[in-house]
Amino acid sequence: SKLHFTAKQTMAIAQQLYEGLPIGKEGNAGLITYMRTDSTHVASSATAETRQFIQDKYGAQFVSPRTRFFKKVKGAQEAHEAIRPTKIRREPSLIKSYLNPAQFRLYQLIWQRMVASQMSAALLNNTTIDVKAKCPETKEKYLFRTSASVIIFPGFTILYTEGRDETEEQKKNPPLPQLEKGDELELLGLSPEQHFTQPLPRFTEATLVKML
Repeated sequence: SKLHFTAKQTMAIAQQLYEGLPIGKEGNAGLITYMRTDSTHVASSATAETRQFIQDKYGAQFVSPRTRFFKKVKGAQEAHEAIRPTKIRREPSLIKSYLNPAQFRLYQLIWQRMVASQMSAALLNNTTIDVKAKCPETKEKYLFRTSASVIIFPGFTILYTEGRDETEEQKKNPPLPQLEKGDELELLGLSPEQHFTQPLPRFTEATLVKML
């Protein structure tokens, strides 16, 4: 799973967040709604509160143009609404000092998912470069292709990139150089790699629960 918790651990931590924890001047506060649910439905008041929070914190352009509602999952009992924060303005960073690391990570995941569900999509500029080459000795022709994406507007991804080092991000995903059609390139090195198709991985506890 994303947090590397077992299903049992996740439910135990969620129970703690639901039953309530001492949060400073607030006193004992339940941080999430009832966790034993299979529903994807969210109360309209919570959705409206989330959209207002996004506008206040990030700006109107970060609010999705349409309010998103999620269809009922086939076979779901939906006795309770989806798991969500009880107060969307209770940001993870504001209550981190009151939670242990596991509680914070699970609360942050739930909070981010709820907020992201009502945010605008990210806009990317996708660029593909085709390099045509010919071996001088054999006259064989080759085509090399590379692609990269540059974020024009972060949308919901701003939730997951806040506080990250931009230099580190650029190292992981370096931008393509500025090129014009017909530019001649110099070969500095060639590293052939062999890839094999992989069989489907075995079920983990998380993927098995999801499948069921």
